[in-house]
Amino acid sequence: MALPAVINVHVEEPLKAKDYRSDITPTWCPGCGDFGVVSSLAKAYADQKYDPSAVTTVSGIGCSSRLPLWMNSFGIHSCHGRAVPVAIGAHLARPEMPVVVTIGDGDCFAIGGGHIMHPARRNMNMTVIVMDNGTFALTKNQTSPLSRTGLPGTLASDLGNLDEPMNPIEMMITYGATYVAQTYSANAKHMGKVINEALAHQGFSYVNILSPCPTYNKVDTFAYFRPRIHDINEAGEHTDLSNRAAAMMKASELYQHHHSEDAPVPVGVYYQAQKPVYYEKVKQVQEFYGMKETIDWDNIFDRYKP
Repeated sequence: MALPAVINVHVEEPLKAKDYRSDITPTWCPGCGDFGVVSSLAKAYADQKYDPSAVTTVSGIGCSSRLPLWMNSFGIHSCHGRAVPVAIGAHLARPEMPVVVTIGDGDCFAIGGGHIMHPARRNMNMTVIVMDNGTFALTKNQTSPLSRTGLPGTLASDLGNLDEPMNPIEMMITYGATYVAQTYSANAKHMGKVINEALAHQGFSYVNILSPCPTYNKVDTFAYFRPRIHDINEAGEHTDLSNRAAAMMKASELYQHHHSEDAPVPVGVYYQAQKPVYYEKVKQVQEFYGMKETIDWDNIFDRYKP
């Protein structure tokens, strides 16, 4: 059976956020920051008027990667650290269909750390949402590449995490992502705005969401973030979003709050630029080799079956 040549990505009549939620009850711990993320993502899908059967939500393994189960969309719960390459395959197969990756900081930057730079540098048209709780929570509290120095963990020394955290904002700007932002899971208004912008952006979008883990991370809590959250765009500190150098300079301040009680926790859009998306180059290859618009999957399966 051949897939249709064109898929209608949007619905004519707007749906409500609840229409993008499945009947499966989330099993996250009470108070988990990820509850806010799934609610905002469903609302953003509704805002974008996506057809639930035309948007693909891809995850890896971890607490946050359960998210596609709670969504009424085409979902892929993939392997640990492999959500991004799976999403790349989905995007290249049907580039007109929105692809959203929802993963945790450990999944993305530890075992999956070798993957995310490639769709970013190629400016593939997809969105990666990282729920950053600063720990591997599903496996019972190991430190992640984004854990702050000194954070306790089951595999850390008695002095806590010895490593400096990676700066995901600097990394994604360096890799070539064309939309890079950070938001906070307890601020539904700001998070919804950022996710909507990321989904609407043509190119590779990265959203880092500070999403506290109330079970294991007793440092980066809602009580810690609440008085410190500071919108760098609203405050007028960072408004030239297409200035890459300025974005990198602002991103360098990401973790100042780890070292100073007076330093804020920044949220906002760091970088946004319009550049050609990767699939335009893929189309050139397809045209060069005379590739057909439709694919007969039955023929392909028959050819390669054992």
